[in-house]
Parts: sequence; structure tokens; C-alpha cells
Amino acid sequence: MTLHELLAFVQNKDNFLSVEDYLVFPKHYLEFIKNNLQAVIVSKNENHYHFFQYKKEATFNVTRPINANLFYSFEEFEAVSGEFVKLLESIQEPNTDSSENRALINRLIYSAQQSIGACLDALPANKSNVARKLNGDLFERFIRLIIERCGINVSEGMIKIPVEVDGKEAFKMNYQHDLNLMKNGEVMAIGSVKTSSKDRLDKIFIDKFLYNRLTEKDTPHFAIFLNDVQRKGQEGKYGINTTFLSGHFKGYTVKLNPLDGVYYCDIRPNMLLEPILKEHIKTFDHFLFSDMWKFVK
Repeated sequence: MTLHELLAFVQNKDNFLSVEDYLVFPKHYLEFIKNNLQAVIVSKNENHYHFFQYKKEATFNVTRPINANLFYSFEEFEAVSGEFVKLLESIQEPNTDSSENRALINRLIYSAQQSIGACLDALPANKSNVARKLNGDLFERFIRLIIERCGINVSEGMIKIPVEVDGKEAFKMNYQHDLNLMKNGEVMAIGSVKTSSKDRLDKIFIDKFLYNRLTEKDTPHFAIFLNDVQRKGQEGKYGINTTFLSGHFKGYTVKLNPLDGVYYCDIRPNMLLEPILKEHIKTFDHFLFSDMWKFVK
């Protein structure tokens, strides 16, 4: 595919209706970038992050940071994409949670979604907001489809909360969520799915507090993020910045209410080292292999 064809493909949501659909586009994109980039730029401060620069046809646009330790090559993606679907369908079977399978889960999801995001970075600057919204919507759908393929019932969108006064239902309140893990028609856990926590972290903690106060329940709330890095600097001196507000996260966890799970495909080093962060934040494989099953028990 040409870059023009890739952009036309990725902007049509009807091309992403199943898990298998999400495995088609990355192959085309990964094949394209093998020989059709102006340059691959290495981050100045964290060298395993790379930026793809497009040629004149995309006005030499530079992409978001790509973690080269997670991002599959075309050949690697083609080799493991079939295994990914099989793994999702057998994820509860014994001996599936090997380190190799865990790495496959995180790397394939990261590679597929970053292929979408990086391709959308080729759009003109006046379409950046549209691209950001589309990228987020497609990630949310991808995660929902993955959970469904594993065998858990998922709903999305608005749910009606009965609000009781003096022990009687007084009225219902509409509440919007990215996805709800369901069992026998009951909401077992509520999830927020975002490409990053930037400008969204506060709302996720407050949503848990308000929802559980309104319903007088202790419904688990979890958050799934792709990564928390962004490009910084000028041309020739590009580096990366974190978009994760660790102080806010720790403050809300200690003083408001902890989330019941926070998961990343591309986890930041401080999330693996700092006491409060490493207790509450994990890589996404932990959600698929164990935690989501606990939520719906």
C-alpha cells in the first residue's frame, strides 16, 4: 500500500470490526515503513524510542515516539499474529501464561495500535484532533474485542444507575463508561481505556468514587493505557517526555480511593520501582491472564 492508501484505510472504522481486522492493517503499515521513510530518528534521552519521519508526500511529518523494544518488525508481526488469536481463545488453559506469551500479548497490541497512531501522524496538522479521537476510539474498540475473544461479556456506553433515597429508588442517573465487564446482566467491573493517561487521570479516580457512592456498592474500577510518553524538543534534538502524573496518581490512591487495576502495554520505569506505583500498576498481560477473571468471579 502507498501512504495515501494506508491513510484511507485507517480512517475507515469499518475496517476494524474484529480482532483479525486489527491484524491486517499493521502488516501493510510495517511493510510500508521498511523502505518508504525519510528517516528513523533516535530519541536523545531514551534511545530505545524512535520517531519515523515521512517523506515529502506527508510534508516530512514526524510520528509519536515508538518503543523499539516493543514494536514488531513486519516479519515478526507476520510470524506471531496467528498465535495471538489462538492465545486469546485459550488464555485460561494451563501453562499459557509463559513469559513468551505475556510478551507476545503486550508487544502485538502495542505494535498494532502504534501502527494506527503513527500512520495517522502523517495527516496534516489541521486534522490532528480528528486523528487523536480516531486513534483513541480504535484502541478502545480493540481492547473490547480482545476481552470478548477471551470469553468475557463486555458492554460499552451508557448505563443507568438507580439512586436510592431512604431505601427506595428515587430516580436513575446516566453514567458513561468505556467498557463494563458483565456477568448474568450485572456490571461486575468498570474500565477506562485510553491511549495515555494525559488529562484523564483525575476523572478515572473520581469516577470510581462517585459511582460507588451513588450505587452504595464497591464495584471495581480499572484503567488500561497504551503508553505515557510524548515527543519533546526541536527537529534534530527530539527526545521523549512522560505524560504520567505520578504525584496525582499517588495522592488519589492514598487519599481518595485506589483503582483496582492499572495496566500498560508500554510501562514506564518508575512504575516498576516506586513503592505505591509498582503495587498498583502492571503490564497489560496481567489483566488478560488473571485480573479480569477475578473481577467477574
